[in-house]
Amino acid sequence: MTRTKRAAMVLGSAAAGLLLFTASQARADAAAEAKEIFSTRCSTCHGPQGKGDGPAGAALNPKPRNLGDAAWQKSVTDDHIEKIIVGGGTAVGKSAMMPPNPDLASKPDVVKALTAQIRGFGGK
Repeated sequence: MTRTKRAAMVLGSAAAGLLLFTASQARADAAAEAKEIFSTRCSTCHGPQGKGDGPAGAALNPKPRNLGDAAWQKSVTDDHIEKIIVGGGTAVGKSAMMPPNPDLASKPDVVKALTAQIRGFGGK
């Protein structure tokens, strides 16, 4: 193998490693932002464990969804959850009391991380 080919392989490997690191860091950043968003926006009604028992949720009718309900978890797709996160309850024919988060429409990785967090409540 020529010196040029070896150098190209080394540079290619380094670039691939950097891309993997960057993608991994982006996922970690999205997960951290999603955790913060759930804590500040969602847990107010859904509670810190997603059980629908947040302090503001007590006064709502209908009551906030228990995100850990196994039957509900099985009945919805990730796309459905993502639509609710961004568009609110009315986006899927549910209560307008579930507010939209239009600022997240431009942050698909954060929305996916929120969906993963919601999925994590299943079976608890």
